[in-house]
Amino acid sequence: MARPSERPTAEQIELAEAQILEQSKRIDFFLTEYSVEILAQKVRDDEYVVPAYQREFTWEDRRKSRFIESLIMGLPIPFIFFWEMPDGRLEIVDGSQRLRTIEEFIYGGFQLGDLDPLTHLSGFRFNDLPESRQRKIKNRSVRGIVLNEHADEAARLDMFERINTGSKNANNAEIRRGALAGPFLDVVMELANLPILGSLAPMPAKAKKERGYEELVTRFFAYSDGLEDYRDRPSDFLFVYSKKMNEAFAADPALADAYRTRLNTVLEFVSRNFPIGFRKTAKGAATPRARFEAIAVGSERALAERPELKDASAEDIGVSSWIDGAEFQKVTSSDGANAIARLNGRIDFVKNKLVKHGDD
Repeated sequence: MARPSERPTAEQIELAEAQILEQSKRIDFFLTEYSVEILAQKVRDDEYVVPAYQREFTWEDRRKSRFIESLIMGLPIPFIFFWEMPDGRLEIVDGSQRLRTIEEFIYGGFQLGDLDPLTHLSGFRFNDLPESRQRKIKNRSVRGIVLNEHADEAARLDMFERINTGSKNANNAEIRRGALAGPFLDVVMELANLPILGSLAPMPAKAKKERGYEELVTRFFAYSDGLEDYRDRPSDFLFVYSKKMNEAFAADPALADAYRTRLNTVLEFVSRNFPIGFRKTAKGAATPRARFEAIAVGSERALAERPELKDASAEDIGVSSWIDGAEFQKVTSSDGANAIARLNGRIDFVKNKLVKHGDD
C-alpha cells in the first residue's frame, strides 16, 4: 500500500518489525552443495523425487546444450530448490530440467549441439572428452536450497512463487500441484485431458506441457463457484480455492462426479453454440484465458439461470450475432484482465447475451 510522503510513525515501525519477525518464523531452510557427479548419480538412481506437478522433460536440445556449455565453462548455475519430505527424501521443486540434463549428459549419451563460444565442442558427448576434463566437470559444484519439512504450506507456496518469478521453470498450475496434491486437483488433471476441451480450446504444445489445461479447468471451477474472496490476484485466489476443494472432495467423494458433469455440460453447450469454441479466430492455435473465462463461466451462469437453454438451437442462442463484435473484443482484452471488475464484466457479458437471446 502506498504511503504518504511523511515518515512512518514509531508505531508503524514497530508493527512492521513484528510482521517481519512473524513471517520469518515460517521460513525454515538450509543451504547445501553437491558435485555434478553426485547430482547425476542421484538422478540416475531415482534418489530424488520428481513430483507429479513437475512438467515433463521439456527442454529442447539447444537449451540443454547451452546449459552444459555454461557448466563446462564454470559459469554460475542457479540454485536447485528442494523440499525435505517427512521421510527424509528430497523432492525437486525447482531445477528438475537442469538435473535431468546433467544426468543425460553424464550417463545418457546426450550429444551437444552447436555451441558458442565453445564451438569446437559442438557434437561432443561426455565420453568423447578426455578423462581429465570429465573429472573436472564431475567435480563442479551446484548449490541447493532445502526447505525444511517444518515450513508450513503457505511458506512453501510463497517460496515456490518467488523463486520462479520472471522465469519459465514453474507456473501457477505446477505450483498448486506441488503444494496441494489432493482429490480435487486429481480431478482437475483428469478433466484437463478431455478431448473436447482440447478441440474447443487449442493451445501450443509447450503450453500443454506446462499444464495450461489444468489452469483453465481450475479457473472455470473457481470462478464459477464464486468470486466473493477474489482480490485481483488469480494465483492467490486459485491456491486458496484448490486447498478448500481438496478438503471438500476428501469429505464428500461424490463431488468429483458432480464437477465432472458441470464441466462436460458447459463444454458440450459451447461446442453446439459457439462456432469456433473458445478460439479468438477460426484458425487460432491458442486460447486467450480471458476469452475462455468469459465464455465458460458465462455459459454456466446462463444455464443456471435458464436451464432450458441447454436444449435450445444454436440459431435461438444467437452467439454469432455478438461473438465477433467490438464490445466482446473489448471486454476480453488483456488490459487489466485480472481486475475483479473486468473479470465479472466479461463473464456477465456472456451470461446476459445468452439469457437475452434465450428470451427472443
